[in-house]
This record gives sequence, structure tokens and C-alpha cells, in this order.
Amino acid sequence: MCISVFMWQAHPLYPFLLLHNRDEYHNRPTKPVGWWEGGMILGGKDEIAGGTWLACSRDGKVAFLTNVLELHTLPEAKSRGDLPIRFLESEKSPRAFAEELVKAAHLYNGFNLILADLPSKSMFYVSNRPKGEAVSLQEVHPGIHVLSNAKLNSPWPKALRLEKKFKMLLDRYGEGEIYVKEMVEKLMKDTVKADESKLPNICSLDWEFNLSSIFVQVDTPLGRYGTRSTAALTVKANGEASFYEIYLERNIWKEQTLNFHI
Repeated sequence: MCISVFMWQAHPLYPFLLLHNRDEYHNRPTKPVGWWEGGMILGGKDEIAGGTWLACSRDGKVAFLTNVLELHTLPEAKSRGDLPIRFLESEKSPRAFAEELVKAAHLYNGFNLILADLPSKSMFYVSNRPKGEAVSLQEVHPGIHVLSNAKLNSPWPKALRLEKKFKMLLDRYGEGEIYVKEMVEKLMKDTVKADESKLPNICSLDWEFNLSSIFVQVDTPLGRYGTRSTAALTVKANGEASFYEIYLERNIWKEQTLNFHI
């Protein structure tokens, strides 16, 4: 399902800072964050569909997505993981790519997609849900935002919890250096579940309850499901960028940091 909290054009040192949990079946083949062939795209890779949930480019474009929680999905739908890659490989601005995507959004299961171009300070959000409604396309304004499995900044319990804790840590850091590893440890490993009365009531109560924590871990008939990687992507005003990831590999947690310059 995934959850992200990000700060956009709202800090003197960091024009962009993102924390992102990827939730998926643990047995789904995945490559950790790395430079893709050609050396222009940095991100993890789903080895079944070939796409990604979060990636960036050397020229300062970023794209990430979450699935929309819904009862029924289409097995023949296009892979949502293609969308970030298509944007990063294109020469289109976030607005232009988002407007073009509107025409084909119905071919995908429910998604929330963030498209950003840091040099031009442009960010757009696209979602093809709820079903039956026009595709949602909006510019993302400076500030702190949370993306879970409904609309951007929807007040789901875990989204509100993550936003509150994120702001508390930011207040402690002030306008100086942000300690990303500490943020990941204190925010993204949170296993506290929501009160059942506050769940969205879209799927079964048990499933929603198990997904209601920031860090997800649940056993299913198809195998272990949950948070299998956490990424922190930071970009400083001087162009210094850092992609920190902790990830599961053969049931062992590993970590890495990749630094580059935009």
C-alpha cells in the first residue's frame, strides 16, 4: 500500500525531503535502490512488472506513488510502476505529463502519483480515484504533505499520526541539519494501529486494521506482507542529494546511502 510524508519548498536548507515506506509481499522479487541502466535514473525496481514506486533523476526530477485502497482491482490493468519511469524518461514538465496522463488514467488500478521537477520548483499530484469521477490533477503547494492510500492529505489515522510526529521532529531540528536516519527510525518504524472505529471501511475490518500502522507487518495466505523498504530522499538548496534506504533482502535488513548532485 505504501505511505509517504514529504516537505516541499518549506525549509531554508532542504527544498525537498521525502520519507517513504513501501508495502508489498516479501516474496515479490525486488531490486534495492540503485542506478538503472544508462545511469540517469536512481530507484528501486519491481522485478516482476519492471517499474518502481519511487525514483529520481540526475537532472532533478522525482516521482513516487502509492496504491489506492479499494475492494476490487482489475487484473488486466497496466502496471502503475511504469508511471514514475515514464515521467523521468520524458522531457515533459510535471504539469504537461500529468495532463497527458489524464487521458490514459482509466487503464490503471487506483493510484496516487506525485511528479516533481526541483530546478523549476514544480510539483503535481494525479489520482484516478474515486472511480466514476474525473481524474484529480492539482499543483502541490509548498508545505508538509502526507500521501497514504486515499487522496493527498486525506485524514486517515496513520497519515495524521505520521504528519504530527514529522512536524514535532522538524521543530526540534529547527532550520538546520535534519538527521534522516533518526527520522526513519522514529517515524517510519511505527507499528501502532488505528482505533477500529476510525478505519475507512472499504475492505474487511481485519485487513484495514492490519494496514492501519505506518509500518505494516501481517501474515496472509499468500505469504508475509508489509513494509519491506523505507527510503529517505533529501535534496539541499545547493543541489546535494542523498538517497538513503533500509530494505529487506532474504529476511535480513540492510541499509545503504547513495549520494549525487543535481
